[in-house]
Amino acid sequence: MKIRRISDFQSRISFPNFDAHYETYLRAFQTTELGMIHQAIPWADLVFSLGMKQSAKGPDCIFSPAGKLALMFLKNYSGCSDEKLMEQLNGNIYYQIFCDILLDPGKHLKNFKIISQIRCEIASLLDIDKSEKILMNYWKPYMSNLGSITFDATCYESNIKYPTDIKLLLDSVMWLYQEIQKQCKQHGQRMPRTKYKKWISRGISYSKMKQKRSKRRRSLTRGLLRLLNKLIGIQDQIEQQYGYYSMKSKYLRRHDTIRKIYGQQSEKFYNGIRPRAAIVSIDKPYIRPIVRGKENKSVEFGAKLHKLQIDGISFIEHISFEAFNEGTRLKETIWKAQKLTNKRVNILGADAIYATNANRKYVSKNKIQTDFKPKGRPGKHKTHKNQLAKMITKERASRLEGSFGTDKNYFLLNRIKARTKETEILWIFIGIHASNALKIGRRMIKEVAQAA
Repeated sequence: MKIRRISDFQSRISFPNFDAHYETYLRAFQTTELGMIHQAIPWADLVFSLGMKQSAKGPDCIFSPAGKLALMFLKNYSGCSDEKLMEQLNGNIYYQIFCDILLDPGKHLKNFKIISQIRCEIASLLDIDKSEKILMNYWKPYMSNLGSITFDATCYESNIKYPTDIKLLLDSVMWLYQEIQKQCKQHGQRMPRTKYKKWISRGISYSKMKQKRSKRRRSLTRGLLRLLNKLIGIQDQIEQQYGYYSMKSKYLRRHDTIRKIYGQQSEKFYNGIRPRAAIVSIDKPYIRPIVRGKENKSVEFGAKLHKLQIDGISFIEHISFEAFNEGTRLKETIWKAQKLTNKRVNILGADAIYATNANRKYVSKNKIQTDFKPKGRPGKHKTHKNQLAKMITKERASRLEGSFGTDKNYFLLNRIKARTKETEILWIFIGIHASNALKIGRRMIKEVAQAA
């Protein structure tokens, strides 16, 4: 049938009754990528492991516990913002089937903030090891070569602006000055005199300069440090006289973060001491600079993740916002793989950073084949060992390294916009396993087609 314009043959579209054709919609939904993801996830087991329950008090929630979890997977699959996702959910029948809801025509969900509330709820309950064991048990019939693993580390960057000392001090000064203004207005007090406008205008002018000279940078940094110190003193005086402006945890955390920033930046500027746990964002003080040594990006800001892959399916071995050496985690990775699969690891692929003497001794002792570059004289079966090493390296370079780009480009892990440490970890967990579920769903469909 050729495609025709709606305006050419009718002015009013008559949609069929959804309830009468539910089975037809459901069968069509199962053939889509979203339907494959839905079939590949053990919703009941995951909900039970997270301890999510329907509240017995008050009105029923719009989303069931499984629907809440599905909404998180839908977020990473669709790549939409919370507001856009709610708009799509109101008009997309497949999205509603995926999230276990059915909206009446003309009745739309308007409060898109419910998505972030659900994200915070699930993030507080997440246990990565327990959840991944449930997923592995469900996916194991569709996986092969369980004794062969590959692993590597990557960084999933947070959505923050590139931090510099000037930007950090400017953000701190602006936030603290605005809070002091609010407090003075509340208590009917005159605003203390400061050189706020002078240094803010200089900071804006400096940011527009193409060539930022070191003399201008030092002068601006010194002035912002003095201004920030004065504002902290004014804030302390107001708190001693009137008490805290707000007892909300967000305000207190931000207040504490700015004091730490002043201490770190003062030590760095006056004494030349670089802080060990440098704060690079007043919104996300848990973020640390992760030195990756890449050609186009030497430093990344976000969560560093050590990923384990079995038959193309990825699992989180370790995640941290602090920098760590992934080369020391070979034993832990092998133990996790064996715990997930209940099978002994006999082949592993990893890059040169893992080929330490301690790791070589461990894999030799446990008779595990690797693609490490051999030391010393070539032993027996050199040709066969080289062929195996090439096959392992190819598997790691294509499937494992490729999964990093796939997750970041197609499952919303390129710039993570979560606002807390817990929700950021959940965001990464859901993104990785949404990608896994799509792969498993395709394998399920393929097996059904072959059986038929």
